[in-house]
Amino acid sequence: MEKQKKRKKIYIAAFFFILAFLLAAFDVRLKTVNYTIESEKISNNVRIALITDLHSCRYGEGQKHLIKAIEKQNPDLILFGGDICDDEIPHDNTEALLKAISNKYPCYYVTGNHEFWSDEVESILDMFRSYNVNVLQGSYQTIEVNGEKVNICGIDDPEAERYVENSGITQQLQDVQEASDNGFYTILLAHRPELNATYRQYGFDLIMCGHAHGGQWRLPGIINGLLAPNQGWFPPYAGGEFTFENSSMVVSRGLARESTRIPRIFNRPELVIVDLK
Repeated sequence: MEKQKKRKKIYIAAFFFILAFLLAAFDVRLKTVNYTIESEKISNNVRIALITDLHSCRYGEGQKHLIKAIEKQNPDLILFGGDICDDEIPHDNTEALLKAISNKYPCYYVTGNHEFWSDEVESILDMFRSYNVNVLQGSYQTIEVNGEKVNICGIDDPEAERYVENSGITQQLQDVQEASDNGFYTILLAHRPELNATYRQYGFDLIMCGHAHGGQWRLPGIINGLLAPNQGWFPPYAGGEFTFENSSMVVSRGLARESTRIPRIFNRPELVIVDLK
């Protein structure tokens, strides 16, 4: 009898352990991830929200959960790092987000591959512009935030060369290279992190990307990502902060949920906040 009771307790404990493990593994609640980057070029703090790979996924009615998370962080500006729209899901959720936040924060956007795959890239760009979002396509703006001047540079996704008449990212990188000549802190917003060796040739202080979706499956502390587009198995740049000799790169694990064919495992969608100090 005692053995049966003991065995029953073990089974119950095992059941709840497995249940807790599965709930944690498949948890797709939005989380906020914070990074702090220090530079001698920065005197006053600048807070940046990085939104990537939304794929028009839903975060509550009118995107209220994502909007609330952004407002809680009170960023100075918002960078949209591509694949904000999807090639299969309608753009309603993306437009709801733009409508809610574009009049509250300076916003900057670069394309991702899915915007081009949708064959609607021109109407997507028009939508962003209609909400006064600055579309960066081999261009840059020098802005003043909290008394601090910062260069915001942006390039298209390489898919642009296949779908529209486009100068290509090499030419676009050359076009924005002059931004750093003014001596201000210079950020490159680009969709794909695996091209960072190319980006680093142009003297950017900070590179901000998405695209990798966190490697889709993770084992935090053991495997940062299992498989990412254009990086393959065990991608080196699945998500997180990476420091190079003269620059840094922050890669968001993105916000895609229902658009992904393979579920996220130990890989919660994230809003990235970067504090420049």
